[in-house]
Amino acid sequence: MIERKILMETIKNDTFVLGGKEFHSRFILGSGKFSQQLIRDVMEYGGSEIATIALRRANADSPENILDYLPKNLTLLPNTSGARNADEAVRIARLSRALGCGDFVKVEVIPDTKYLLPDNAETIRATEILSKEGFHVLPYMYPDLIAARRLADAGAAAIMPLGAPIGSNKGLRTKDFIQILIDEIDLPIIVDAGIGAPSQACEAMEMGAAAVMANTAVATADNCPMMAHAFKLAIEAGRAAYLAKLGRVLESGAEASSPLTGFLQD
Repeated sequence: MIERKILMETIKNDTFVLGGKEFHSRFILGSGKFSQQLIRDVMEYGGSEIATIALRRANADSPENILDYLPKNLTLLPNTSGARNADEAVRIARLSRALGCGDFVKVEVIPDTKYLLPDNAETIRATEILSKEGFHVLPYMYPDLIAARRLADAGAAAIMPLGAPIGSNKGLRTKDFIQILIDEIDLPIIVDAGIGAPSQACEAMEMGAAAVMANTAVATADNCPMMAHAFKLAIEAGRAAYLAKLGRVLESGAEASSPLTGFLQD
């Protein structure tokens, strides 16, 4: 009974902090590919407390403002989608704050139109400018240790390395490099882009990622709310496995899971 109480307290108190704000859910949902009518159900079934939004969908002058469809208790994470350099990213971030989207911002600087890979150097520059202006910056980046260290020095609140190219649903193609960031960077590492299945999100959490972000994997499912719920459960399972510490892996041979002595004698 005591062990169960300790276990439940551990799970209850397992939160992470971004920009001085505490979060229980480690599932960040992108909203870019959902219809306005579907987004509320997806967020509810996913249990997300943070949602990314594109500035163009939060325009108060638009007849359909996505902010009208999002749950009111969500923390908004505007992204700088469309920015090709640091100056454009900074301008989009400032506009999002002026529109009332808050001080959190996901910095995306993507000059490449074929593979949609981020420009780490320009991302660092934008992060430094926005951090000095009081933004809580979550930079999207290609997983590179040196760039991640520079982002941390620039004032990033977290690091968001890609698992695979945006929208590809290919999973953790950069797994080894993400693990290096988890091991070496003293900031939350949030795996972003390319996660295509709940099992892949679970694996990222087992590695020690602080959170996972998904959009396309949920948006392209036949049943989007159900898939959001599947991601929620997988992320919780992966986090619990990380806290429990995974069992060892034998490099060769095998080991019986039950005693073999005392009943196999001739």
